Amino acid sequence: MGLNSEQRKDVVLALPPSAPRMPRNRLVEWIGRTILRLGGWRMAGEFPDLPKFVLIAAPHSSNWDGLWGFAVKLGMGAKLSILGKDALIRTPLIGQLATWQGVIGVNRNAAHGVVEQAAMAIRKADRMWFTIAPEGTRKLVERWKPGFWHIARAAGVPVVPAYFDYATKTLGIGPPFQLTTNMHEDIARIQRWYKPFKGRNHDVVQPKD
Repeated sequence: MGLNSEQRKDVVLALPPSAPRMPRNRLVEWIGRTILRLGGWRMAGEFPDLPKFVLIAAPHSSNWDGLWGFAVKLGMGAKLSILGKDALIRTPLIGQLATWQGVIGVNRNAAHGVVEQAAMAIRKADRMWFTIAPEGTRKLVERWKPGFWHIARAAGVPVVPAYFDYATKTLGIGPPFQLTTNMHEDIARIQRWYKPFKGRNHDVVQPKD
């Protein structure tokens, strides 16, 4: 999907009405946009107007992905949620700041596993864009970690793909994927969608037919 006339004036996408947002800070947004402009990056696509979904990012092949992704977050003013250690959330000041930024504290030793804790947090929230890298590492992997699929299924929300395309210096957003009961086919379907995009050090490994 192409950019509209307003989006062409900026390097980040406009957030839809249902998006979770950080308190408006024009200086922070300017910093994020400036980092992207200096690096020659821009965004493409369109966020679905949904209050809750699991946002995956791939191919994740370099530490630079984190810089461009963080710049996008700042530039849009979006509140993106990620997993963090429960001990971090309980730390004075740091925990408050982490929670404010969208970090979800999980206890890996709890009776409810990490997937259920994350899914429960999404279900309880009015708005949450939960973000995760399905490859789980910057190294080339043959198989994605299925945690994102289990979290989305348990929370009853779709998966929205984001991509890093170093060939065009684009960080793009794709259409939401509604999941079925077939995990392997769902993941293969999403991996095939990533085929055109070029990571800095490697691309998304395509499923074998």
